[in-house]
Amino acid sequence: MRKPAGHIGLSAIALSLLLQGGLASAAVTFIGEGSIPGNATDQSGLTGMLEDGITPHNLAGGFGSAMAYTGRDNLYVATPDRGPADGATSYIDRICTLRIHLVRQGGAYEVKPQIVSTRLLRKESQKYFTGSASAFDATGSTESLRFDPEGVRVSRCGHTAFVSDEYGPYVYEFDLHGGKRLRALNMPNKFLIDAPSATPSAELANNVVGRQSNRGMEGLAISPDGGKLYGVMQSALIQDGALDAANKRIGLNNRIIEIDTATGAVREFLYQMDKKSNGISEIVAVNDHEFLVLERDGNGGEAAAFKKIFKIDIAAATDIRGVKALPSSGAPAGVVPASKALFMDLLDPAHGLKGQNFPEKIEALAFGPDLPDGRHLLLVANDNDFNSAQATRIMAFAIDSYDLPGFQPQDIAQRHSHECLGHHEDD
Repeated sequence: MRKPAGHIGLSAIALSLLLQGGLASAAVTFIGEGSIPGNATDQSGLTGMLEDGITPHNLAGGFGSAMAYTGRDNLYVATPDRGPADGATSYIDRICTLRIHLVRQGGAYEVKPQIVSTRLLRKESQKYFTGSASAFDATGSTESLRFDPEGVRVSRCGHTAFVSDEYGPYVYEFDLHGGKRLRALNMPNKFLIDAPSATPSAELANNVVGRQSNRGMEGLAISPDGGKLYGVMQSALIQDGALDAANKRIGLNNRIIEIDTATGAVREFLYQMDKKSNGISEIVAVNDHEFLVLERDGNGGEAAAFKKIFKIDIAAATDIRGVKALPSSGAPAGVVPASKALFMDLLDPAHGLKGQNFPEKIEALAFGPDLPDGRHLLLVANDNDFNSAQATRIMAFAIDSYDLPGFQPQDIAQRHSHECLGHHEDD
């Protein structure tokens, strides 16, 4: 267990700068990490092997794709993505509940995660969602059973969760008690493809609008009051100058969609990526207009070069829902993108994480309950791609309140299930 140096507050130099009116910000502090082994199993009750011949149906993999605090004790929900072999198996989608203990040891913390329950995700009894790329609906509708969960946020009532789908892209609300889908939220047509296929290259060849193959809604945030969701695509939409003539990614202009959870009303905002080879893996709300966004490259170990968390603000950003197509780079005339500033570089040597063991797929961001000293807790996790030899790592960071002056924790009321918008149902 890595044990970093303890938090020591503002240094004399930083305090002096503040008193002189200079710009100073205390560093976000890495305080510890824990892991769940890649060969761990879940409580799905499934037996046997998947079609790849090496993955048990109940392997606890991929759940670092998305994680969210439940508002209760030290419990979090996590959604594994579509399973191993890039959608080539009939992996049944599920949602896991994790208990993540942080145990203080001097100036550091020991992070102790444990999977405590698992629910299979379904449309109705015995009709389960699957990561299989071939389980699509030919019309591209939400009747499709293929599902690639990449973002999760607990609703305000605490009994349901919203989960984003990279295949669609869609957003579904699920009952956390039984795993049943309660509703699908409507997505504007510009995000959807006309010709879904089990083959990514065929999807790219046969569609001129919508999300790129395997680059759909990768991240999901919820406003502190639970009234709005914010979904971010992993890469630019096809019509937004995403690809060159050889279908190589060149688009820097990405869309964030805001969805009202009660009315379905939407707005869209422009997020400009730093590099065309990057992708967006997650978004989490700081308040109702500021967010942390995880932008990264596709490299791990010593080759990892870009694993950054940006703080963005949409307060002054233009609503671009009426903009049918964006250029590959640069904002169109009259369009103000979301403001963007570096918040944390995960590869900063100060954290001690950079090196040959650094994961490629950092994909989950979740605020937890504040630490006893009042600092905010941010958990960061990796998707291990169902590799039984690779652990899912959960890294903990402490953030001083003056580094996130507008931070508002999510209000999860823990109401009775019938008060949820898509109320609890049993078959």
